[in-house]
Amino acid sequence: MFQDNLSLTTLFLGIVLFSYLLEDLAIVTAATLAVEQVMPTYAALLAIFVGISTGDFGLYFIGKTAKKVRFLRYRLFRYHHARSMRRKLHKQAFLTLFFIRFIPGLRAAGFTLSGFLDVPKIKFFIVVLTATALWTILVFGSFFQLGNAQLFQDNQTSWLLIPIGLCLILLLNKLVTKALFKVRG
Repeated sequence: MFQDNLSLTTLFLGIVLFSYLLEDLAIVTAATLAVEQVMPTYAALLAIFVGISTGDFGLYFIGKTAKKVRFLRYRLFRYHHARSMRRKLHKQAFLTLFFIRFIPGLRAAGFTLSGFLDVPKIKFFIVVLTATALWTILVFGSFFQLGNAQLFQDNQTSWLLIPIGLCLILLLNKLVTKALFKVRG
């Protein structure tokens, strides 16, 4: 059953920190902890949301801070392509940042560049909160439901949820990336 408050706080912070390193694995782990009733579902879901969104905000503020470095600012803005990218990002910030959230490998660069290129904070925060809420609910909810399936109710096989979940997320990421680049290409 659920642990005491100190253990719950430790698990919560652990998931938040884990999401900074390996977001997908942290989601699957949090869902597994909820399925196994080691952690309440609301706390696991909230921990993932807090971890992912604060990580994204951190990337944005790293970009903001990097903009103060004259050398970096000069190097980036002397290229015509960087100036046009800035215009496009400002013009279509919501849609661009929303898609970046779901394309593997683009999040770190895209969100850091958003800070560097001065995407308005409020616009960035709204996109991040919206996309993170959608992503978290979809992925966490899917694995929570999968974990509650009869196959995984047997304690002997419940550990399989983490590797199966991770493989499914990696496959989904690959399919989404292919589909998006096929449409754009």
